[in-house]
Amino acid sequence: MDLELTGKSAIVTGASKGIGRAVAEVLAEEGCSLHLVARTEADLNAVRDDLTARFGAQATVHAFDLSDEASMASLAADVGDANILINNAGAIPSGDLARLDNQAIKSAWDLKVFGFVGLIREIYPRMCARGSGVIVNVIGMAGERPRAGYIAGSMGNAALMQMTRALGAESIDHGVRVVGINPGPIETDRFVSQAKINADMEFGDESRWHETHKSLPGGRAGRPEEMGWLAAYLASDRASWITGTVIMADGGQHSLSARV
Repeated sequence: MDLELTGKSAIVTGASKGIGRAVAEVLAEEGCSLHLVARTEADLNAVRDDLTARFGAQATVHAFDLSDEASMASLAADVGDANILINNAGAIPSGDLARLDNQAIKSAWDLKVFGFVGLIREIYPRMCARGSGVIVNVIGMAGERPRAGYIAGSMGNAALMQMTRALGAESIDHGVRVVGINPGPIETDRFVSQAKINADMEFGDESRWHETHKSLPGGRAGRPEEMGWLAAYLASDRASWITGTVIMADGGQHSLSARV
């Protein structure tokens, strides 16, 4: 399906790896010009060069720490009037309230929660003034299925879900859509590294890491490109009637009350 994204410009945060990189790859293949954002310039340069070689994509690198408000303002000044914003940067550490103090929670939220909010604050008014644009927030399933052992992520993701719903409910009146994706377990480099550790502990053989996923839906984790395809679709006019909602992309885990 042609998503009719050729000539659109997109900001992708957390674009150096994992889901962010997968989103950037799909958007590049669909003909978007890209603003790639992450903290490490060398990693972003590698992604840019790959996308240029494979798809002939026009991609600009922005090495910014989006937990810093001044960096967000600088990024917003650099990108101009982008058509699409993919908010993806940030990872919130595991831990319960006894393990995580207030500073640990605040530090994680500065990037994942306030990073999303701050960049939307910069970009959304421009989209409304222009009468077009799409914001896709890549959030996380803990906002829907909270866990005490992931308390900071559960609270932060829930807040981002509610922001997405609230803003998206009114944004369509300005020609703008705001949507969210809640990925379940996704086979990123970080996820695979942990699975190899688990396999080594359980079987004495890290190459058997896929076997640690038997309890997941379909016996596997999701793939980053699956999230990339979904984000690209939601960012396209093919999804023009979808706003103010959060898509659970977790293999159905959110519908099961007793999945381990």
